Formats: sequence, C-alpha cells, structure tokens
Amino acid sequence: MKRLRVRTFVVVLSVVILTGCAGRKDGADSSPVEKIPAGSPPIVSDRFILESSDQQMIGELQVIEARDEDTFVDIARTYNLGFDELVDANPEVDPWLPGEGTRVILPTRFVLPDAPRDGIVVNLASKRLFYYLEPDEDGTRAVVTFPIGIGQSGTATPIGATSVTSKGKDPVWFVPASIRREYAAEGTPLPAKVMPGPDNPLGSHVLILGMPSYLIHGTNRPAGVGMRVSHGCVRLFPENIEHLYDVVPVGVAVTIVNQPWLLAWDQQSLYLEAHQPLADDEREWSAIFPGMLAALLTEMPNGTGVPDTQRTDEILSAAQGIPLPLLEGEPRPAQVFADALLVNNLVVIPAPNPELLAQEVDIQYGE
Repeated sequence: MKRLRVRTFVVVLSVVILTGCAGRKDGADSSPVEKIPAGSPPIVSDRFILESSDQQMIGELQVIEARDEDTFVDIARTYNLGFDELVDANPEVDPWLPGEGTRVILPTRFVLPDAPRDGIVVNLASKRLFYYLEPDEDGTRAVVTFPIGIGQSGTATPIGATSVTSKGKDPVWFVPASIRREYAAEGTPLPAKVMPGPDNPLGSHVLILGMPSYLIHGTNRPAGVGMRVSHGCVRLFPENIEHLYDVVPVGVAVTIVNQPWLLAWDQQSLYLEAHQPLADDEREWSAIFPGMLAALLTEMPNGTGVPDTQRTDEILSAAQGIPLPLLEGEPRPAQVFADALLVNNLVVIPAPNPELLAQEVDIQYGE
C-alpha cells in the first residue's frame, strides 16, 4: 500500500482525511500525562436503563475542563462520543487546541430515534447507533449507544430495514473494484485484498448485514469515528464493535434511519435535538417539522405549554445535537449548558517522545 510521510503534528488530521469505509490509540509504550480531577465522576455514557416503555430520552449533559494537551479526538474516544458530535456541541472551541481550562460540553444526552425498539437502530443524521437489549427476567430493559462513522456523500450509507446475517473476526477485506479504481485514479493503488492486521480498515470484528456489501465493523483509524468518512459501511471504535460482536446475535433486526431533528417529552418538558441535515438529504425539513411538532403537542402530559418560536428557530439553526427545552418559560440553551454536570477530565495523553517529535513518521492507509 501507499505510504505517506508526514510530520508528527499532522498525523491525526491525515488519518481522518485519508480514510474510507473503514486507528488505534498508539503510544502504549509512553508514560501518560497525569490526570487532573475536576468535578464529579462522569456518568456511564454507553448503557442506559429504560425506566418505561415510552421513555424518549436517555443520558445527562456533562462538561469537562480541557487541558492544554487535549484534542477533540482524544476527548471523543474517552467519553464515547464522535468527533462531529463534539464539534457541533462546542462551535466556539478549537477542536485541535481547546486551551487550558476551556469548558467542553459533552453531548451525552440523547433523544431516541423514532424507530422500532428492536435490535440495532442507526440514525445517520446523529451518527449514532442504538442497540436495544432484550428485557431481563424482571422486565428491565436497557439500550446501548455508540458513535459511528458513516458513508460519505456519494457513497452514503443506505436507509432501510435489514438484519445481521453473520459475524466474523479478523476479516479479510476484499477491496471493491470501484474503490480500487478510485484510488488508482489518485495514484494510490490498492491491492485486491487486505489481510487481517493493523492495516485492515475493517478492524478486528464485523457484523455482516443483509444489505449486500454493507457491514457494521471496527476500524484501524478510530479518529474517523463520528464523521462521514466511509464508503457506506458503519464503523465503530474497536472496543465498541468488540462488545457488539459479543452480545448481538445473528438474525437481530437492523433499522437505519436519517432523522436530523428529534423531538421528545421528558416529564412535562418538550425537547428538541437538532443536527444539521446531511448534505445529500434533499428533504425539506422546514416543511416537515411543523407536522412533527403538532403530533408531539397532542401528547402533552399536562395539556398546557406553548412552544417558543424564536427559541425553536435558534435551536434548529445552531444544530448543536443537544436536546434543549422548547416551551416558553423553560430554561434557555445558555442556562442548560451552564447547568451541565461538571465531571472529571479522564483523558490520558501520551507523554511526548522527543525522538519521535524530531523525525518524520509513516502512515499506511488503505480504504
């Protein structure tokens, strides 16, 4: 495969740009920088108990104080978030140099997609996967959620209903002819197949879907999780696909939706979680939304409450991907962000290696 020679400080960015339908956290031999506690222990952000069958929201909004070494790539993986989720939630923060003491919102509260709560549900617009576990013996049910990478514009991940038809470990990647042609035209030819190992974009585990040629898989480039970087497959952090591989049975249902604007009741408050519609989403969401809102208002728990039109427009325009109250008299977004739970910064940054900083490094890439 083609090797790129780049300086150390652009390694992460290069990995993100050059990846396709498919890193590991390297630096295992380096001593970590000491963590600086600040706040409460973070809540678990990947598994939530559903208190009722009609629960529409999970999680809690959190915030950390960044350190000088932190980047959104490291923060995202530490807190089970995607890169784009962090960027959208923190539009005024530099994702590569947040700055010492900068408050970084962790968007760890989610509106559940409007889809059957059966098996795996993927929402392309939020770049997030939800897996509904079967009820325990006492009827308790939980949902697991992970950030995902999805197909780029032009090779978009398809929507629809399918299932997991089989699973595999250490897969061989048979490079599609279309992808080989694409890379050859750019002067970076790929082999016909890539064997298991650190150069394989599929990672170590795959869930094979009934949609031909589409997979849910790991990656050898975790920096791209949470972005539109694949040729249509759904990719997860290595630790997350390993978990799904262990718990998801063959035959489980998979529903893929594209829902950028999500509404939900939480007790007597109505929330709107707005994501920027994908670039190739041709639907007129401004025309669709009034009907969505009217339908939710018919379910109003106490029969009162008026949506704040100006606030609604601001939330939709900002598209921060965070559930925010819509009704008049409810806390405004700035207050919601100020009230977010301050939690410990658990990001571990490898100590810099002087020898590595003084030399060029190789990045090998594939799909």
